[in-house]
Amino acid sequence: MKVILRKSLLPALVIGLAAVPAFAQSAGESMHEAGHSAENAVSHAYHGTATAVSDSALTAKVKTALHEDKITTGAGIHVTTVAGVVTLRGKVASSEIANHASEVAQNTNGVKSVKNKLKVQ
Repeated sequence: MKVILRKSLLPALVIGLAAVPAFAQSAGESMHEAGHSAENAVSHAYHGTATAVSDSALTAKVKTALHEDKITTGAGIHVTTVAGVVTLRGKVASSEIANHASEVAQNTNGVKSVKNKLKVQ
């Protein structure tokens, strides 16, 4: 019985010991990947925050430019910005005002493009 037990236990023990380095390497790789993922998450959060701050500043610049322009002042144009793309919304009195508002926004430093969703009343 001792001989049979030794014969069946020895191969299982050898296989078990061979798997330990593979598991350790796999665990080490997993930890490295987790660290890399955390680093990417922090980077994305930073860039997302920086973009949001930049978009808020750009929205303020466009609103100021529209307010200071003699044609668009008081027109009630709503401005939003996402990743440098400005969207104009609201109701204006004419297509000329809508087009001019789009030009004012496009000429604001930092604006990548303008989506003009203004409606003429």
